[in-house]
Amino acid sequence: MIDKIELQWLLSFQCVYEQLSFKLAAEQLQLPTSNVSRHVALLEKQLNLRLLQRTTRKMIATAAGKQLYQSITPLIQAMNDSLEEVSVYGDSLAGHLKIIMPDLPFLAEISAEFCSVHPQIQLSCDTQLNPTEGLLEGFDLVLRFGRGPLDDSGWVAKELLRWPSCIVGAPQLINNAPPPRSLDELSKVPCITSLSVLQGMPWRFKQQQAVQVKSNFKVNSGNMAKAAALKGLGYAILPTHACQEDIDNGSLINIKLDHEPEDLVLYAFYAGRKYPLEKVKVFLEFLKSKCIELT
Repeated sequence: MIDKIELQWLLSFQCVYEQLSFKLAAEQLQLPTSNVSRHVALLEKQLNLRLLQRTTRKMIATAAGKQLYQSITPLIQAMNDSLEEVSVYGDSLAGHLKIIMPDLPFLAEISAEFCSVHPQIQLSCDTQLNPTEGLLEGFDLVLRFGRGPLDDSGWVAKELLRWPSCIVGAPQLINNAPPPRSLDELSKVPCITSLSVLQGMPWRFKQQQAVQVKSNFKVNSGNMAKAAALKGLGYAILPTHACQEDIDNGSLINIKLDHEPEDLVLYAFYAGRKYPLEKVKVFLEFLKSKCIELT
């Protein structure tokens, strides 16, 4: 039967199954919507069964469609990996590199420089601070911040950059009440926390200590946290290098507690193979070398 089915039919079906939309699948595949629809129809005709139930409002997979998707996905991934691994024996690195990373200027510059060095690389990059676990599937590499021990996952983690951190507060905040000197006191004063990244609300300190702080200002942005700290809205935990100038000029005060904050770490995560794909390995080496230059 395989000689009667084209690979593009399977690729179109796989994408439609994931997107539950011919239009979104067509955009991802960079094909006309009519082509994607025809591929799925031809596949269903050849198999003589319905894979997707369409209505005017929604699309759902049939039991046969679900089974086919679960069966072909690892095979297509393995085939793609094999082709890309073989491609490195050519004159230049080539292939599709799919990444999730924070929207930071230095990462943007590094990515653009890498693609200029390797023009045969096709880059697809989604900028997010806190991608959900399910979203990671289909990406080759995820760059994400961490503070303290990492959660167990099927991904391999490589440390790229590490920034010592500190607790800071504005003079006007400290003038209203004595600053905290312990983790217990810190839990009773207003703080500025992350909304969802870096494991959410708990602030993490060395020796595996953590504290649940009070917050009326929650943001997924270091810049916004620093701005709020400067306005005296609460104490903030920030990379020391990001607020050293403000500490030096007195706009922020470095608060010394009985425990030091955990460092902020930028990690690169890739799928848990014994060895990363060549395109991932080369990009990681390039990224690591550029990060060393920043320290």
